[in-house]
Amino acid sequence: MNPFEYRRPCSVAEAAQWLRDDPEAKLMAGGQSLLAAMKLRFAAPSLLIDLQGLPELTALREEEGGLWIGAMCTHASVAASLLVRRIVPMLGQLAHGIGDQQVRNRGTLGGSISNADPAACWPAGVMALNGTVCTDRREIPADEFFGGLFTTALEPDEIVCGVRFPRLQDAHYLKFEQPASRFALTGVAVARREKSVRVAITGLGFGICRWQAAELALSGSFAPEALQGLRLDADQASGDIHASAEYRVHLAAVLTRRAVQNILKPTAAQATNQTVTL
Repeated sequence: MNPFEYRRPCSVAEAAQWLRDDPEAKLMAGGQSLLAAMKLRFAAPSLLIDLQGLPELTALREEEGGLWIGAMCTHASVAASLLVRRIVPMLGQLAHGIGDQQVRNRGTLGGSISNADPAACWPAGVMALNGTVCTDRREIPADEFFGGLFTTALEPDEIVCGVRFPRLQDAHYLKFEQPASRFALTGVAVARREKSVRVAITGLGFGICRWQAAELALSGSFAPEALQGLRLDADQASGDIHASAEYRVHLAAVLTRRAVQNILKPTAAQATNQTVTL
C-alpha cells in the first residue's frame, strides 16, 4: 500500500474543501471496497478523508411522508430500524442480507451507491424505489445518478449526504448470491406504486439497470403470469467464473416472478428472507 495522509473532517463542507484542494484525495465511508482496492494497489489516494463521526450524515428519520437515510448509516442500522420496517420494509430486508455481520456493521448506504459496484444490493433498492440521492449541492433522481459500471453522476468533489425514499409497502428484493462474497450473482428489486411498477436488476455485470419490458407487463397486470415469455437478452449481462451471461438473465426472470409473488402473498418467512436457492 502506498503512503497517504489520513484526516477526519469536522463537517461535510470541510471534507468537500479538502477534495477540491487535492484531486488525488478519496472519501472513505465504511472502507469495505476502498481499503481492499488500496491493498491491491488499484487505488492510491494521497489523502484519505474519513467521514465517520459526522452526525449530519448519520440521521435516519421520517421525512415528507417518506424516509431519509443518511449516507453514513450502516447496513446493520438500517436492518435493525423499526422506522425502516414501518415505512419501507424492503430496505430493512435488503440491508439484512448484505455480507456478514462484520460487513453490515461497517458498510454504509452512501459508500455502496457511490462505488456503484455492479453486484451491489443497495443500487437495486434505490433504483426500484425511485429514491433521490441528495448531495452537498443538489438532489439527483436514481435514474440520473447511476451511470453504469462503477459510474455515477457525482462530481469529483461532491459528497453524498443521504437518500430520500418514498413510503412504500409493495416492494421486495431477492438475490441469488455468490456464496463466498455474498454479492449478487443476480438480484432483483420490484416496487409497485398504484399502477406504476419499477424493476431494478443488479449483478448482470454492467451496473444497475431497469427491466422496462417487465415493468410494462406488470403495470398492465401485476402477476407472475404477466412475465410469461419475457427474458432479458444475454448480451445485457456478462459471464465470469461464477456464472454465464445466459444463467444470469435466467435468474433475473425467475427472481422477478418470485418477487412479485412475495408482494402479492407476503408471509412472515418471506418478510425476513431475501436470499433464494434455486
